Amino acid sequence: MNTAVATPASTPNLAAIKQRQQATWASGDYAVIGTTLQIVGESLAEAADVRAGDRVLDVAAGNGNATLAAARRFADVTSTDYVPALLDKGRGRAEAEGLAVRFQVADAEDLPFADGSFDVVLSTFGVMFTPDHQRAAREMLRVLRDGGRIGLANWTPEGFIGRLFKVIGAHLPPPAGIKSPALWGTEAHLHEMFGARAARIGFTRRNFNFRYRSAAHWVQVFRDFYGPTHKAFAALDEAVRHALERDIVALLETMNVAGPSSLVVPGEYLEVVVTKR
Repeated sequence: MNTAVATPASTPNLAAIKQRQQATWASGDYAVIGTTLQIVGESLAEAADVRAGDRVLDVAAGNGNATLAAARRFADVTSTDYVPALLDKGRGRAEAEGLAVRFQVADAEDLPFADGSFDVVLSTFGVMFTPDHQRAAREMLRVLRDGGRIGLANWTPEGFIGRLFKVIGAHLPPPAGIKSPALWGTEAHLHEMFGARAARIGFTRRNFNFRYRSAAHWVQVFRDFYGPTHKAFAALDEAVRHALERDIVALLETMNVAGPSSLVVPGEYLEVVVTKR
């Protein structure tokens, strides 16, 4: 008799998904997009009250917006990501400013640090993309000392990027069984992940304004350089690519607050500060 236990069809292969995600974020050149988001890192460093001498960990740091913000405040910063090329971009930015930062390749779901190693853990639009939300949250809590702060900037489901995910998903569905990264932009999901270990969780809804010449210009930049859209366009045949571009342009034009002469699209995100008990 065959005694093998079948894996349910709905159970996602998280290792395979993570490997594909890593390839996605290594594609294009995220730094072109990432540098435009620097103001978010500065706001988050203030919200998390980063102070001189604090031991700060930037998780899924990308090209280092929160890293630089913390280092500018004279914190002792370790910047991590699982895409070495992105860390290289962050390293170049830190060197250009004469900032002393440690850069280390690391997986947000398996951080190579001892319990309680940091006073502050930050992530701007990074850890929200991990396949296993609970595991990533546990790891951030584990490496944070009691009384320390976790500062997050996460796109909301209702905001521009959350709506963009839905547009892309309509043409290229995400892997079955994976939770949407936009859940990190909801208070309920964050309470579920962090509430049992938190003395306090603070939420502030903010907007980052995407400023481009036009909707067509935004699509060109994100198609060329932003991993998720770069890969989405590459995976589709010509007819579907045209349909995806049409739907993204429609979304951009619907949300544009600048009028016909330019493009300014508010992208709502949730700024979160978790204080660990």
